[in-house]
Amino acid sequence: MIKRYSRPKMADIWSLDTKFQRWLDVEIAACRVQMKLGNIPEEDFNTIVEKAAFDVNRIEEIEKEIQHDVIAFLTNLAENIGAPSRYVHLGLTSSDVVDTAFSILIQDAGKVLLEDLDVFLAVLKKQAHAYKMTPMMGRTHGVHAEPTTLGLKLTVWYAEMRRNRERLVEALGHVNVGKISGAVGNYAHMSPSVETQVCAELFLDPAPISTQILQRDRHAHVITTVAIIGGSLEKMATEIRGLQKTECNEILEPFSSSQKGSSAMPHKKNPILCERVTGLSRVLRGYALTAMENQALWHERDISHSSAERMIFPDATVTLDYMFGLMTKVLDNMQVNESQMLENISRSYDVFYSQQLLLKLVDAGILREDAYRWVQRNAMAAFQERVSFREKILADTQVMEKVSVDDVMSVFKLDKYFRYVDEIFVRVYDAQ
Repeated sequence: MIKRYSRPKMADIWSLDTKFQRWLDVEIAACRVQMKLGNIPEEDFNTIVEKAAFDVNRIEEIEKEIQHDVIAFLTNLAENIGAPSRYVHLGLTSSDVVDTAFSILIQDAGKVLLEDLDVFLAVLKKQAHAYKMTPMMGRTHGVHAEPTTLGLKLTVWYAEMRRNRERLVEALGHVNVGKISGAVGNYAHMSPSVETQVCAELFLDPAPISTQILQRDRHAHVITTVAIIGGSLEKMATEIRGLQKTECNEILEPFSSSQKGSSAMPHKKNPILCERVTGLSRVLRGYALTAMENQALWHERDISHSSAERMIFPDATVTLDYMFGLMTKVLDNMQVNESQMLENISRSYDVFYSQQLLLKLVDAGILREDAYRWVQRNAMAAFQERVSFREKILADTQVMEKVSVDDVMSVFKLDKYFRYVDEIFVRVYDAQ
């Protein structure tokens, strides 16, 4: 991932230094188990632990010659360890090390994403409660529907991100596995009990069965989950972009006093953070497709997945981590124009009370189809003539023959739409 869209903590996880360190962790764990089983002299094991070191530049230099990264890594270790290096990689194949270490790297990245999720959830919850009863127009198909509150909108997002957290925990659980099962997964040179012990050393579960590699449905689950979470962030970003339109002007992403929005137009305040999130989410969906393509490999293993995974896992997790940073900033510092929200509600000439009036007429004994037709014609006329829907209804003799003025006036009350906000909040936030 380019540096522009990276944050240091996540980027460091995918550095070459960290990758080779995780490879070394697997090799040392395997040696420790073999030492306990009496297959490696304790003195030689201690030497391995003491002298095992690698140099990224040296590994790359060796790899240029031999065209195999794991052998280059092992050669560099041997240069530093000396004679006891003969016990390193004892009975292992490359994928035993690479796939097991990859699982650990994914766990490391997953922990950062879970931390991001928790921070983001806290911001959503805080803002939802702050704007719990802030009225705004709810829209369907982009058109005014009925009023809601900003707190409810944010709570929908909060509940979705809770589901995303559960998805991520589940996906990480499926890839919290290692394999030390050999070239085709038949344990020809290492027993399953050794695999179990090595995985325990690394805080991983042993895969119940594997080929030369861990099966890539596990990895596809992780990346598709990352893409789904990115899609949730994109949904929020898209909503804020829509609400920041000049003709709407209800919520604006933060804009600093020194910030400039356009090289040509000094007045511009553009939702660039939300637009960036939208664009990056598209990239994540592409990675998800690649991860699913990686599931179908030849026989017990090929390496068509390997080159793709070197790109998609670092990039996907780094990207999502960066997106969380952007959206946390946006939601925590957004400008909420409450007076504009009320003004926008009034621009509907109160036609959004149409369902309330429809129900009132049905209660009065009018057939629903007749009541619908009466209400609709007045609502349409009110909007076209730019007059109050209430005035149109009060002037409609056909309607007023069936209901009283008090009945009509009781319909036009905004707080009716917010009667159950407290109950919804209890259901979402107190049910955790």
